[in-house]
Order: sequence, then C-alpha cells, then structure tokens
Amino acid sequence: MINPKILLVEDDKNLAYLLRLHFEHERFLVDLVQNGGDAVAQLKNHTYDLIVLDWMLPDLSGIEVCRQFRERGGKTPVMMLTAKGAVDDMTLGLDSGADDYMVKPFNPKELAARARALLRRPPQWEGKVLKVRDIEFDTGAKRLTRNGREIDLTGKELALLELLMRYPNRSFTLEAILDRLWQSDSAASIDTVRTHMKTLRKKIGDDEENPLIRTKRGMGYSLIP
Repeated sequence: MINPKILLVEDDKNLAYLLRLHFEHERFLVDLVQNGGDAVAQLKNHTYDLIVLDWMLPDLSGIEVCRQFRERGGKTPVMMLTAKGAVDDMTLGLDSGADDYMVKPFNPKELAARARALLRRPPQWEGKVLKVRDIEFDTGAKRLTRNGREIDLTGKELALLELLMRYPNRSFTLEAILDRLWQSDSAASIDTVRTHMKTLRKKIGDDEENPLIRTKRGMGYSLIP
C-alpha cells in the first residue's frame, strides 16, 4: 500500500526526532522542517497527505503557515500542535484552517491515531481490491495477482503499481513519482524510480505489444485499463 506522506513542522529538535521515529514506525513517510519559512517552501514544491504543524515557530507561526496554505487552495488535512490550550486559542487555530488540534504534552500514540483518522477521510486510503485488466491488487492484504497467479513485489514496487492503478489513464512523470513515494531528503533519484519501474514491468510480465504501463515522452508513465 502507498505509505501516507507527512510534512512535520516542529522546531523542538528532541520532540521532532521522537515524532519522526514514531510516525516512521507507523509506516508514514516523513519530511521534517523546523521553521515556518521552510514549511511554506515545502508546501509549494511537494504534495503531502497530512501536515503536522507546530504553532510556535522561530519565524512564521504555524497559524500563518496554515492560513497561507489555505489561501493558495491547499486541501491537505492539518493537525496543529501547541502548548496553548485555551478555548480562544483553539478557535483561532481551527479558524486558520486546521482540521484538528493537540495540546502539548501529548502521547505520540494518540497523535498517530488522530493522524490516521484524518487520513481516512480521502477515499484513496480505504482498503479495497483494485482491478485493472487481469491484474488484481488487494491493498489490505498487499497481495497482487495476475490471471490468478500471485506475484511477489517489494514494498516500493507495490506502492508504484498501486499509484498507477488508483489513477488509470493519468500520466505520472518520474519526478512526480519520486516526490510521491520517497521522502524528499532520501538518496533516491530519478534513476531509482526508472529502475523500480523496469523491475515492476518485468515482474508483472508487461507485454511490449499491448503494454499495461505505457510511457509517453515528456509526460511519464500511465496505466492503460
């Protein structure tokens, strides 16, 4: 299954490290920044499934980051973190565009549970069986079959195929796939994506004469139903 990708914005280094470890243990991909300016830049250049945003930051406040993001049309769920627990503060945070609110100190397990609750809202995260031609992918069991024959794929290969299966006929560039399936600070590159795609095609027995995954010059890869 595609691992949800989180932007974590927290300037307390110890807390940021703890939260990042906990989220990664829960199988989230995590990009970490520690000030509002970097958060704004990340949100302009990358796509996330959830934003976990501290209120008190060294430059722009979390409130301002959230407000700017919403004014640009950003729809990603926002979880606000703060030591401010007064009702007026909570109202301000939610009115700025946040979807949920947690007051420090909190249990990381509760934060992860609330994150999962926010992620359940978009339909693409609901577990189900995806079918394209003779390929079936059970996203809950992480089981892929073609013509009834089970195919063993790595986690990243499954995530890559799931992305294409969820959006048939939609083209994804190598850059878009890299941004969606790998952490932004990882060592992965365009060549990494290209290698995974080549291996994926080989494992599923993609037919060159009637390919399931097609390549369009300048547009990227798309899955043809």
